[in-house]
Amino acid sequence: MKLHTPLALATLASALVLAGCNQDNAAGKAADKPAADAKTADADAIPGLKDEKERISYMIGLDIGKTLEQVKDEVDVDTLEKALRTSLEGGKPLMTEEQAAKVREAFAQKIQAKRIAEQMQLASKNQKAGQEFLAANAKKPGVQTTPSGLQYQVITQGSGPKPKESDLVRVHYTGTLLDGTKFDSSVDRGQPAVIPLQQVVPGWREGIQLMPVGSKYRLWLPGNLAYGEAGTPGGPIGPNATLVFEVELLGIEKPGAGPAGPGR
Repeated sequence: MKLHTPLALATLASALVLAGCNQDNAAGKAADKPAADAKTADADAIPGLKDEKERISYMIGLDIGKTLEQVKDEVDVDTLEKALRTSLEGGKPLMTEEQAAKVREAFAQKIQAKRIAEQMQLASKNQKAGQEFLAANAKKPGVQTTPSGLQYQVITQGSGPKPKESDLVRVHYTGTLLDGTKFDSSVDRGQPAVIPLQQVVPGWREGIQLMPVGSKYRLWLPGNLAYGEAGTPGGPIGPNATLVFEVELLGIEKPGAGPAGPGR
């Protein structure tokens, strides 16, 4: 894990943008260039940034700031500026490459440990919230709980066949978190999903096999029957999150029928 990489990428991206601008400017030279330059200068003026160099510098600073946002509590801006000046001016660094590598490695381990601790804390919080919700939900009229802990409620009961685990099913569905946040919906996309039941999370696989074709159910999936302790890294579903799905089973399909839905 090279934590200096985002800074390098931001700087490189800025340089590429500048190179593209230079090429465009060279291609667009004309006889009336002085008048055009004056108009451009007026259009590009930004209060607090007196010229192009300051605008470019500020833009690069914003890019760097964004890359460091997640570790901002670990960064001393004055020291960062000192190192940046040393590097740009060709000065003598206060640390050797070997020392920098050692600091980088220790920092990476610290950040990783912090992220793991945060993930574990969130997993515990989500698990407790899910258990409390499901205990109360189980007492509501029409809600049934299977031995695995899956809960479901029949909205519309169909009269068709029930799918097997080896089947492909065509469904419309909407998935939400316990707080009502929507994270996925074939309904919103306007196209039913065709899903191999063997490739979805356990709660889906179990719940849809309970449904005759033509049914619409509401499913509540405990974290262990959904995305577990991992959740969806970088996505909307946290570790051990309990999920709610409203699913309409439209049909049982032949292999190769269409796009898939929620995976494992």
